[in-house]
Amino acid sequence: MTEAAAEPGTADRVRHRDEVRVRWATAASRLPPVVRDSLLPTLLLLDVVTTYAPQELPVRVALTAALALPLLWRRRAPLTVFGAVAAAAFVQWLMDVQLPADIALLVALYTVAANSGRRGTLVAGAVVEAGALLACLRWATDGAFLTPFVAVSALVVAAAVLGVNVRTTRAYLAALEERAARLEQEREQRARLAVAEERTRITREMHDIVTHNLSVMVALTDAAVYAQHRSPERTTTAMLQVAETGRQALTDMRRSLGILRTDEPDAERHPLPGIAQLEALADQMCAAGLPTGVEVQGGHTHIPATAQLTVYRLVQEALTNTLKHTPTGTHAKVRIRCTTGTVTVDVTDSGPCPPLPAAAPSGHGIPGMRERSAAYGGTLQAGPLPGGGWAVRTRLLLDGDGAASA
Repeated sequence: MTEAAAEPGTADRVRHRDEVRVRWATAASRLPPVVRDSLLPTLLLLDVVTTYAPQELPVRVALTAALALPLLWRRRAPLTVFGAVAAAAFVQWLMDVQLPADIALLVALYTVAANSGRRGTLVAGAVVEAGALLACLRWATDGAFLTPFVAVSALVVAAAVLGVNVRTTRAYLAALEERAARLEQEREQRARLAVAEERTRITREMHDIVTHNLSVMVALTDAAVYAQHRSPERTTTAMLQVAETGRQALTDMRRSLGILRTDEPDAERHPLPGIAQLEALADQMCAAGLPTGVEVQGGHTHIPATAQLTVYRLVQEALTNTLKHTPTGTHAKVRIRCTTGTVTVDVTDSGPCPPLPAAAPSGHGIPGMRERSAAYGGTLQAGPLPGGGWAVRTRLLLDGDGAASA
């Protein structure tokens, strides 16, 4: 009964002692470095003043000060401080005075090992070990040399190893911080690149949608104005097609921008246009005054939706350019050939060849088509045909590097 009652009390005392030690260690770690470095010299000087007789104080206080006070600068000049402490210890040995302040040598050795390289640590360790040998030879009692020498040597090795471990840990943490900073920088760069790519994609998509639909609406409006007195029925039909084209443009814009918004229902109600919608695109171009034929060879159900969207946008941009830059009576032909790993796009028209510009065009049509084609490993070719007309050709790769880059 007594032992059972005594065990909880002992456990409480041990727990209380550990808590006190933790609080003291935490408080000491929060002190400034200068204050922490001054604690040991102060304690060593107080020990000398309170321990020895007054007639011995001058020599012992001077030697203790020479050993301990340099430790105040050990963080700024570890090798210099170690040299000063070693010199004071050698003077102390010559004067045959034993002092507790010899522990300053171990502190100085630890500081050198923690802040210098391997060579400095080895030299400082050899100096302290030589001092330990001299001290044991002079001050060992009753000829017991080996035991104190082994004990002091163990302290020297422990101080050096502790300092090396601190230096290694500090270097490891610095490497981790550098790697984390580098990874953070790379992540920010990838995020900026992703934002730039997304901005380019949205700009290209908006250009294709707005340019195509506005071109068709302008052509239909011109036709309606021309036919308003001669054929009112055709005027009404043209204006209805203008309204339908405008609604289609709004739908395309909502679909493209709806990808960026999770609460946008249009992106789910209206799938992305693809090869199956090329017939409707051709009908739209015919209504705008550009007779267009579409020929699709091979099945396209296995082609990813993003690749089909690229094919649709390429054809749409090519036909829009034909509608804008060729006279009335021009015909266009769209040929799509689908295989297991590729899609070939061929858009030609019968219009007259435009004169070659002196400088590169400032628009986004052909450069945008080149970017879309390059995303699938293709190279866009756009230029006049030998017998007249204009052709736009490319081949998209659906597997390997082409699909990966898209």
